[in-house]
Amino acid sequence: MGLFRSLLLLLALSAVASASPFHSLLRAVPEDPAPGRSADGEGVADRLFCDSWRLSVETNDAGYWRTIPQKCLKFVEDYVNGDHYASDFDVISSESLSFAETVPIAGDGKDVWIFDIDETLLSNVPYYAINGYGSQVFNETSFDEWVDLARAPALPASLRLYEELIGLGFQMVLLTGRSENQRNSTEKNLLYAGYHSWITLILRQTSDLGKPALVYKSERRADLEAQGFRIHGNSGDQWSDLLGLPLAKRSFKLPNPMYYID
Repeated sequence: MGLFRSLLLLLALSAVASASPFHSLLRAVPEDPAPGRSADGEGVADRLFCDSWRLSVETNDAGYWRTIPQKCLKFVEDYVNGDHYASDFDVISSESLSFAETVPIAGDGKDVWIFDIDETLLSNVPYYAINGYGSQVFNETSFDEWVDLARAPALPASLRLYEELIGLGFQMVLLTGRSENQRNSTEKNLLYAGYHSWITLILRQTSDLGKPALVYKSERRADLEAQGFRIHGNSGDQWSDLLGLPLAKRSFKLPNPMYYID
């Protein structure tokens, strides 16, 4: 009887293993996996954590942070240099355009779309590639030197959206946290990257120095509304680009896991 039970058990196990979902799972497991490691040696747990950490950053659940987690350096490097980052921009730009196409343009030059500049129109990834992709504390001096070079490339999806919005009749307003003494290098860089025809480029004045970005940008949007402009869209990589009153009718948060500005 014991032998008969053993045979029945073996037959049952064989039947379960041959069932397609479980059998596929068994075949997907390496014969001798290194616990917690992926094929390229990076920890699976670290990849999972860093992807979830990036989500918490983009949803603003993470709140204020100064540097990326050290174990996420490779993850952030791969992300901002890879197809995922470009795809995220493409999807958000497409959603922005879908909204823009529903806006009735009055034709009086008062229908505006606001764009931030850094990590919205221009990419500073070449700078961050030699400065730790956000793993190092921000160095204003070295970043200002990079800005003065005026060589930041355009973010392709943003450049396409920018052109499409102009074609729809929107006026382009550029609102940046850069300071007034960087106007020449900023305009030079924007033109170099392919941007044109903005009606105003707003930079921090002396009276704005020290203000939180959220306060500064909210005040500048209020100034625009006081001049009769209708702010339909607002695109930025920081929540401080978008939050605060007055709000645009629609705000579009672009990805940036490298730094946080409050």
